[in-house]
Amino acid sequence: MADIRNIVILTGAGVSAESGIDTFRDAGGLWEQHRVEDVATPEAFARDPDLVLRFYDMRRAAIQEKLPNAAHEALGRLDREWPGDLLIVTQNVDDLHERGGAHRVLHMHGTHLNAWCMVCDLRSRWTRPLIDRPPCPGCGERALRPDVVWFGEMPYEMERIYAALRRADLFVSIGTSGAVYPAAGFVRDARDLGVQTLELNLERSQGSAWFHETRLGPAGELVPAWVDEMLE
Repeated sequence: MADIRNIVILTGAGVSAESGIDTFRDAGGLWEQHRVEDVATPEAFARDPDLVLRFYDMRRAAIQEKLPNAAHEALGRLDREWPGDLLIVTQNVDDLHERGGAHRVLHMHGTHLNAWCMVCDLRSRWTRPLIDRPPCPGCGERALRPDVVWFGEMPYEMERIYAALRRADLFVSIGTSGAVYPAAGFVRDARDLGVQTLELNLERSQGSAWFHETRLGPAGELVPAWVDEMLE
């Protein structure tokens, strides 16, 4: 790893699972009680905004009760101490990377703790419910929605992500299923660019064959050990 300077890290639901945040696939989890088509698409919001807002109000409240785990804290340490370029691209809409101490974070799917005004386009930090249609802090209109990327919408800052991949020496995927695009394609993009690739996951992802190395186990164990290696 001595020749590694610039790192891009992709994180998925597996990095937050040990903090008690359920994933799409958790049996008995919040997502299992709702079809994706009913709560996570623009069409669902247009059809039944109250259902969608209540669902995301529940998610927003739950996230604020959770705490960063050892994986988040290890990545926060890497952020503080790594001298080269570092970009943590997360598919997660929680703020546990930031509360774990990381600052070089890009939320490609948005964040529960922001609200987005459909009138003035302002994105503002938001920790309260949206179901009562509070006014936008910018324009005063009652047109706020969760600032999350729904199915059928374009993830945020894709150009910045691809630019970071072009500069990277190492691409690391942590806790992802390898099933959701475009993030699932990042490893192939990295390989095409000659970037070293590493997967840290509880089980092999759908894209495991594309990684130079895969390490299996809980994120709370694998990530701190890998960060220790990088900072030796």
